[in-house]
Amino acid sequence: MKSLPTSYTAARKWGIILLLALASLGAALLSMSFGSTQVPFSEILTALMGGETQAYNIVVYARLPRTLAALLCGSALAVGGVIIQGVLGNPLAGPNIIGVNAGAGLGAVLCAALIPTSMTAVPVAAFLGALGACMLVYTLARRTGASRITLVLAGVAISSMLSAAIDAVSILFPEAALGAGSFMVGRLSGVTVAALKVPALLSLLAGAGAFAMSYELDLLTLGDEVAQSLGLSARAARNLLLTLAAVLCGAAVSFAGLVGFWRLLGPLVSLFRVRGEH
Repeated sequence: MKSLPTSYTAARKWGIILLLALASLGAALLSMSFGSTQVPFSEILTALMGGETQAYNIVVYARLPRTLAALLCGSALAVGGVIIQGVLGNPLAGPNIIGVNAGAGLGAVLCAALIPTSMTAVPVAAFLGALGACMLVYTLARRTGASRITLVLAGVAISSMLSAAIDAVSILFPEAALGAGSFMVGRLSGVTVAALKVPALLSLLAGAGAFAMSYELDLLTLGDEVAQSLGLSARAARNLLLTLAAVLCGAAVSFAGLVGFWRLLGPLVSLFRVRGEH
């Protein structure tokens, strides 16, 4: 079968990216238009440009932060999911595999139990819990040989222990489960633009790092032996990529809560497209 020219493949790829970007922009406008009070698109554009309209407060203080949070959360989890699936060689792998969700959940529950009056600290505690869980998985995997199977098994073991710790805290402090209830199921309501500044910065930096290491990620998908034969330190590259994935997923979890399996859609679509081209 004759292969397609490189220029055609690149044009097709950028065409798909442009189409998806336009679709995301359209979905964002629709999310700011529809709700309990429908806002015309003309008023949305006027409000975004700083003009005073009847729906200014609804758009700027309620729907715009929620829409930005959804876009940021989706992009961060998609990139983090691509990294995790590529590094572990498992198309169904997600942040729960390396302990992100369990660590974030434990951090949120502990914060709600120890500092019940400070709900603003829950996202910070969740972010620290996610990173701490990932570091624990990395340490355990490195001491036993940081292969793909070792990372998966270490992540599952750590996730199970952290989930048991969440249940224990919830039993000992029932009010903690109520305080972190909305966080545990995931939510975007009540998010402010100020709360998105730090996660957005972390996601931008980690995303740039992931883009810079795209070549190393491609080599890891070929297997450790092939990657090492091409001069790549598989263990160091895997640890660095998973750290970037932890930052991305932890940043998203910090304001969106424990979002469910929607995080798998973006990476899976990209994997199916790549397999179709081959």
